[in-house]
Amino acid sequence: MQCYTELTPPTAVTHSLSLAFTSAQSNNLVVAKASLLQIFTTKAVSAELDKAQNAQLHSSRSNEHYDTRINDDDGLESSFLGDSILVKSDRSNYTKLVLVAEFSLAGTITGLARIKSPSSASGGEALLLALRDAKLSMVEWDPEKHSINTTSIHYYEQDDLQGSPWAAPISNYVNFLAADPGSRCAALKFGARSLAIIQFKSAEEDIDMGDWDEELDGPRPVKESSTTLINGTSSNEETPYSTSFVLRLPNLDPSLIHPVHLAFLHEYREPTFGILSSTTSPSSVLGRKDQLMYMVFTLDIQQKASTTILSVTGLPQDLFRVVALPAPIGGALLLGTNELIHIDQAGKSHGVGVNPFAKQATSFSLTDQSDLNLRLEGCEVDILSAENGELLMVLNDGRLVLITFRIDGRIVSGLSLRVISPEAGGAIIPSSVTTLSRLSKSCLFAGSECADSLVIGWTRKQVQAGRKKSRLQDASLDFDIDDEDMEDIDDDDDLYGEETAPTKQPSLAVASQSGKMGELVFRVHDRLVSIAPITDFTLGRNASFDEEEEKNQAGVTSDLSLVCAVGRGNAGSVAILNREIQPRVIGRFGFPEARGFWTMSAQKPIPKSLQGDKGATSMGADYEISAQFDKFMIVSKVDLDGYETSDVYALTGAGFEALTGTEFDPAAGFTIEAGTMGNHMRIIQVLKTAVHCYDGDFGLSQILPMLDEETGVEPRVNSASIADPFLLLVRDDSSIFIAKIFKNFELEELDKENAALSSTKWAAGCLYEDISGVFAPVRTDKGTKPGDNIAMFLLSKTGALHVYALPNLSKPVYVAEGLCFVPPILSANYAARRGTAKESIKEILVADLGDTTSSYPYLIIRHDNDDVTIYEPFRISSETAQELTASLHFQKLSNPTLARNLDEVEEDEDDEAQRRESQMRWCENVAGYKTVFLPGNSPSFILRSSKTLPKVIGLQGGGVRGMSSFHTEGCERGFIYADSKGIARVSQIPTGNSTYAELGMSLKKIPLGIDTHSISYHPPSGTFVVGCDSLEPFELPKEDDYHKEWQLEKDLTFKPTVERGVVKLINPSTWTVVDTIEMEPCETVMCVETINLEVSESTNERRHLIAVGTAITRGEDLPIKGRVFVYDVVTVIPEPGRPETDKRLKLVAKEDIPRGAVTALSEIGTQGLMLVAQGQKCMVRGLKEDGTLLPVAFMDMNCYVTTVRELKGTGLCLMADAVKGVWFTGYTEEPYRMMLFGKSSTKLEILTADFLPDGNELLIVISDSDGGIHVLQFDPEHPKSLQGHRLLHRTTFSAGAHPPTRTALLPRTLPANSDYLSQNAASNGVNGDAASYSPAPPSTLLFSSPTGALATLSPLSEPQYRRLSFLTGQLLSSLPHYAALNPKDYRAPVSTGAVGRFPPGVDAGMGRSIVDGALLARWNELGAGRRAEIAGRVGFAGVEEVRDVLREVLGTNGLAYL
Repeated sequence: MQCYTELTPPTAVTHSLSLAFTSAQSNNLVVAKASLLQIFTTKAVSAELDKAQNAQLHSSRSNEHYDTRINDDDGLESSFLGDSILVKSDRSNYTKLVLVAEFSLAGTITGLARIKSPSSASGGEALLLALRDAKLSMVEWDPEKHSINTTSIHYYEQDDLQGSPWAAPISNYVNFLAADPGSRCAALKFGARSLAIIQFKSAEEDIDMGDWDEELDGPRPVKESSTTLINGTSSNEETPYSTSFVLRLPNLDPSLIHPVHLAFLHEYREPTFGILSSTTSPSSVLGRKDQLMYMVFTLDIQQKASTTILSVTGLPQDLFRVVALPAPIGGALLLGTNELIHIDQAGKSHGVGVNPFAKQATSFSLTDQSDLNLRLEGCEVDILSAENGELLMVLNDGRLVLITFRIDGRIVSGLSLRVISPEAGGAIIPSSVTTLSRLSKSCLFAGSECADSLVIGWTRKQVQAGRKKSRLQDASLDFDIDDEDMEDIDDDDDLYGEETAPTKQPSLAVASQSGKMGELVFRVHDRLVSIAPITDFTLGRNASFDEEEEKNQAGVTSDLSLVCAVGRGNAGSVAILNREIQPRVIGRFGFPEARGFWTMSAQKPIPKSLQGDKGATSMGADYEISAQFDKFMIVSKVDLDGYETSDVYALTGAGFEALTGTEFDPAAGFTIEAGTMGNHMRIIQVLKTAVHCYDGDFGLSQILPMLDEETGVEPRVNSASIADPFLLLVRDDSSIFIAKIFKNFELEELDKENAALSSTKWAAGCLYEDISGVFAPVRTDKGTKPGDNIAMFLLSKTGALHVYALPNLSKPVYVAEGLCFVPPILSANYAARRGTAKESIKEILVADLGDTTSSYPYLIIRHDNDDVTIYEPFRISSETAQELTASLHFQKLSNPTLARNLDEVEEDEDDEAQRRESQMRWCENVAGYKTVFLPGNSPSFILRSSKTLPKVIGLQGGGVRGMSSFHTEGCERGFIYADSKGIARVSQIPTGNSTYAELGMSLKKIPLGIDTHSISYHPPSGTFVVGCDSLEPFELPKEDDYHKEWQLEKDLTFKPTVERGVVKLINPSTWTVVDTIEMEPCETVMCVETINLEVSESTNERRHLIAVGTAITRGEDLPIKGRVFVYDVVTVIPEPGRPETDKRLKLVAKEDIPRGAVTALSEIGTQGLMLVAQGQKCMVRGLKEDGTLLPVAFMDMNCYVTTVRELKGTGLCLMADAVKGVWFTGYTEEPYRMMLFGKSSTKLEILTADFLPDGNELLIVISDSDGGIHVLQFDPEHPKSLQGHRLLHRTTFSAGAHPPTRTALLPRTLPANSDYLSQNAASNGVNGDAASYSPAPPSTLLFSSPTGALATLSPLSEPQYRRLSFLTGQLLSSLPHYAALNPKDYRAPVSTGAVGRFPPGVDAGMGRSIVDGALLARWNELGAGRRAEIAGRVGFAGVEEVRDVLREVLGTNGLAYL
């Protein structure tokens, strides 16, 4: 059987919602990415600071190709500010997103709604999730678990709710969720015409309003207390919701037969919704006009009754959405494809037509703005400023449109639209959006499924008339004013009252009027990187650099990269993925004796002559400036004889040179740790036997020996930690040594006041400067003095964590005994059962992880096998729990990354002891990240950006002995490390258009600015060929004798658009387009493949050529034609100054296909021919020397071939049809012919198909339109297969929210001692002789999906399958499942639709299923005891054996060449 593993999380944003979720005061954004729920909070960052940091980060990327216009706000500003001089700098803030938590759900999110919950534990609002097909979960934030808690679940998928027997299955309908703005109820429309109403308890009924006046209204009525019943339960129900009920829409009103959309309206006493519907089905309205009606109903939830308030009929047919608007606009806005219509509370309507079709499509009265020529399909609308009556609309090409309502008092008198110009930021969104959520008064979040999601802010450019001098600004200046500032001014006026200060009225009017008139300017504040949808992918070699660079990059560049075509429309890009960080090496040299590096910048001692008051201060300023770059580097060395020394070097631009003439003693021994103390005035070097202090010029100032004067023993230092002004040493006799540096720069040991400190055996420890106050014994708003906020973390030999607040050593402020059990939540009172298994812990480190926007402390635990466990500390804020012991908890974060095994790393034996000693290293700034580096066999960075959780990402190359950050003029924010082969490298993490933590992999994204959908790699030239489409207006053929009426349409101003194909050649050395070929008008590129074709019939020479299949569609009344082009990539003379342009595409052959499009291409057979899917035929064609493609064999197909695949060199082919299933065929060359072996059910809609060899078996894997992955097999000996004519159906597994649309069969890298290889050999060898077994090389299938998720399907051996499927069953019952969803049900095959009625083949599954790797990846979330218990129960020898099997199966370990 097989295991399905997700490699990357989904990145397409499908839904978003802004609410106060984690607490009553918080401002949270909830983002849904198909099956991933992310909770963000917002943080304001000064725009100046943000630009400065970005400039600093990207200063080193000048030699990389990158389109600066993407993030260029300055260019945008300067273009419209003209010469007006701003008095102040850009004082606006950028709103950044910071991730609070994320949850992977076993379901597909189809809607989000906010519900004000009076009883939530956090005080925040609740979140209602709608899931496919008709499930609802209500979740709240649980501050005690720092997670979400499900408070109610509702399920409407039962058969009796389906209605009539001829109704389609529930999944065929569009189901959507709407919530009442007053949080009294929510409605889920599902099925054809069912409405589920879920009612909630509101905090107070409307009658108890806060404006009860006792003088006027008499005494306030007493609220009835709940009567207690006999058995002690209260009569008031304690649930936050009441029972839900299902309404049939025709029962509300007989005309609600075909509902289109509904929304709850604002400002009504009872829950009231407006619904758009029709009495005729959408399919039968052709030729009819204005069939839609809009009705408003008020619900009486208690009586389950409703009242119709108003009804508007004769609405245009193309309306598709109802948007409820708050006061002062009120009512609802109806969106159509050609018009917008506003209907107020009284039923009065105002509409505007936005293109010439509005007049033809409807007789409804509309204001004419048809000259805008807008297409409103797929647009999104959100409120920009309700007071000003402004709404923002994002069109499906990403353009921004401002909708302005004219409001007279409380009455809307009209609306108008204005397209925002590109100069004012109208083009910052490249493609369509799926969701808009308002984050604050001047910014919103635009989530997209086909581009990066953006946080967009706006400012108003104020232009003031000279004579109206407002108290707000001087009229001679143009200012950018945030809406927030305008709001503050209004607030002040409300505060001081209107009657008392009548003189202020005119100025306020001016301010608000200019606020409305001021031109809006939009800019990007933040972005969530997305690689969705992945339309195609290929494997290709990394860029070929020049020789020197190639030599530098040797050993740290992967063999291949996964290159994907991602995005849609103008957001089309190429994404380059690698599993590990590939550093950009600036300098590389042999340094075999180096074992550790420490770089530092210390202040030089001030000369005596300058030590007066003035001199010291003026010199100090100079030292601060010069102290930015690192000055010195201490290196610990072990020479070939095993002799340990240390050396000091002075750092230069890009390298370093030995520093001589100082008091530094190289022979003093091996450096354990080094750094600066005393505000950079002292350099500290920790040796095994002593601590040396030097001044800024390496003059020796102090030596602290490790000698116990009473006993005479000299313990050796194992590890050390420095946090100015403290130093912590952990020694080999398990004792600790704590020292502090005083004002006179003398280092002195602190007395251990607590006897327990001296008597306890300590295993590890670290110091942490607590800037955020997470570990402060008492949390205050006031900042702490530097040096007062140092926390000391110690790990005892028994596995307990002790926290001390230095300098107080009398007693620990926090003790957690259970750290060695690595529980999911660690607290001071956590207690494990006796005999529970423990984890061995080698090292602990508390450090800030993050980027320039946000950082947060994490507790990082390193185990003996180099695996890492990461804990996030959080405080529970309540009146009772103010003590640190009660309020501080640690939550274990999911980390599926497993370290490399020792046997996989070829190392010298004598190095073993040395390599073990290298500690985790915190770096304050490497490429803008605060990060922790893990040296050893499995070198990794722990990276976290503000929008992700910490991810462990490996460093490309072998093991690492030592590393340090390295910040000099020639290598800004870089690092230096020595690998296990003795090579040292000064390098940087590439930034610019590269991200890491978002996917947990290295991702580089190159924008192309055109719709990109197919990509192929050409090995001989090392280039990539990309198939793209651009939209252009469609023209009818001019000279046509048959269609005289076509001449009438030649003057159309608003023409339809059609795609025109473009083929681009990309050179990966700079990732720029070096050649472009345009197709004919109306010709689209369908597929691009690299095929090894025979180019000469006489010499039988073979060459890799690019084959492109196209379709020519000139409208539905003309037949579709196709063409096949064959190109070669040839070398030409490059353009001056652009050496990468030395490649061009050259046409080798071209073949016109008179009937049908060319939809798929593949290599076939052994003679260099290709298989072409053209229309309803699949033909084998060969390239002739005259440039034609000669057909030699064919097979008739059904409807539309989506995929053709050949198992390389065997002639075995798969042909998948879009609606008629898959065919398994064979091709022979003597004579040329194709024959059908077997076929699947003819009712399958297949997106993609591929072969998967597994030992001696050949499996066929197909994925259908419901996201189901089916495994089929050809077996002519099975009695039910009709001699193999029907394929056997082995199993079906649901990919859920991520249906695979592209597949590739890739080689799988396995360790030599792999269970899969040895067990397959044992079971398949002749007479049990494993040596006689020669299987196909192991392989795996890589899937890509429209949500941006990548996944693999890997074969398992029989013993592996049995144990892992049993293990998933155990995990299912041991792990928490968010939103009360069932992972087993989520992965079960779809039981409705065609697949439910017609199985894919002859059922031969025997109840087996594919193993769900998403559950296995959560193995590390369990505590140590539970893991050991489950491992024994499932039949593993121990936890280590489970780990070995998971290493082989999970993650990207099977794709080591990436």
